Amino acid sequence: MFEAAELGRKLSKPEFNAIAPDLRLAMVEMQQALRRSDFPVIVLFAGVDGAGKSESVNLLNEWMDPRWIVTRAYGRPSDEERERPEFWRYWRDLPAAGQIGLFQSAWYTAPLIDRVYRRIGRSKLDAQLERIASFERTLADDGALILKFWMHLNKKAQKTRLKKLEKDPYHHWKITSQDWDNWKRYDKFIETSERIIMRTSTAAAPWCLVEAADPPYRAHTVLTTLHESVTKQIEARAQAAAATKRTHRRKKPPAAEMARNHTASVLSGLNLSKEISRKAYGKELRALRARLHGLYRRAKEQSLSTVLVFEGWDAGGKGGAIRRLTAALDARDYRVIPIAAPTDEERAHHYLWRFWRHIARTGRFTIFDRSWYGRVLVEQVENLISEDAYRRAFAEINDFEEQLTEHGIVVAKFWLHIDRDEQERRFLERKNTPYKSWKLTDEDWRNRDSWDAYEAAVDKMVERTSTLTAPWTLVEANNKHYARLKVIRTLCDQMEAQLAKAK
Repeated sequence: MFEAAELGRKLSKPEFNAIAPDLRLAMVEMQQALRRSDFPVIVLFAGVDGAGKSESVNLLNEWMDPRWIVTRAYGRPSDEERERPEFWRYWRDLPAAGQIGLFQSAWYTAPLIDRVYRRIGRSKLDAQLERIASFERTLADDGALILKFWMHLNKKAQKTRLKKLEKDPYHHWKITSQDWDNWKRYDKFIETSERIIMRTSTAAAPWCLVEAADPPYRAHTVLTTLHESVTKQIEARAQAAAATKRTHRRKKPPAAEMARNHTASVLSGLNLSKEISRKAYGKELRALRARLHGLYRRAKEQSLSTVLVFEGWDAGGKGGAIRRLTAALDARDYRVIPIAAPTDEERAHHYLWRFWRHIARTGRFTIFDRSWYGRVLVEQVENLISEDAYRRAFAEINDFEEQLTEHGIVVAKFWLHIDRDEQERRFLERKNTPYKSWKLTDEDWRNRDSWDAYEAAVDKMVERTSTLTAPWTLVEANNKHYARLKVIRTLCDQMEAQLAKAK
């Protein structure tokens, strides 16, 4: 691959300086046009040591306005990062729409180094590359422009470059003994790099091979490729937006129509008459809290995290269940994340961004009062996303939760189900109770008109996202006491199973 690439290309410094003013103006104008656009640009620099990755990043920050550029370089994961799934730190740092993210030594570094130093085999490498490809595909499907530059030097040129930097009084600190160890394994690096590029260069996230021996040529390649790609993406998005306006938006299926197309659901099979007496409830609640507290302490000792997801009908009892559960925990070790309509900052990112960034460190609980499932519930029912985005969401959510469980995190998901009559009764109770009336909104009443559509959406959600490692628990919640006990009991069971597995 590298032998076949167009190597040895040069651009003299006077030639580059002659075109630099016009090119710099074009880059600034492109950045300003991007700021008015609805997608982010993700630029990743990889390649051999000493090939000019840092210089390329610095040049882009110098030629454009750095206020609208997110620049990140990664080393070994910190303690904070190791306590979360691998891709947490990359999701955290993603640029917002209208911004450019420049990433050095990012998600390709660990697979490359681990394979070269024989810490992983080829099958493990391929599995990691598939995870990377899935990550990039998720971002690209949401509109992100992804550009990946592989900076190449032949072995002789790399040695010359490393020696030059080592002797430079201002840059010698960049060269370490690890760089020379890597150089000794140059052939293995090239072999592994070729496999990485072949398996992860896609139409949505292509690799651009850059001959990096000549700095002016390298700079010109990076600048013009970025400018042309962003300009093309802006034009394509504008044309797509215009085409969408000319055609009718996806029609929102009326609730009655969805009800006709939807027969019995998983919710219709629940026995909502289940209940427990107040006396028995108090006794069992105390016992379950004691059990949960013991499991929580064991989980903290073993660095086991827990993510809880609460979904359900308005007034279904999510808040009450959460409060009874958290009473068994130390307030320093849990956080409840209430999810409402996204903020402007959240809308400028992929919809999963705001959930990734809340995943807590090991030994802690992250509790979502509503969650990423809004993508396949309210956003789908209310016609806020396209049909394609709705279909993609199931795989994206499953992949997200798989990354959590692979990291050893317990993922417990609850749907609290009540019937329409019970919901109406609770709405009226809230309306007539001063300290609860704030909970009731006009939107709550309006959502009742789409009950059948939501029930159909829940059925599809459970069917497509209840997995062995992150199953849904459907909770009969007409009786609040019964529902709270079932939630805590189920959580205890899942934590016990994970603790036993971790031994």
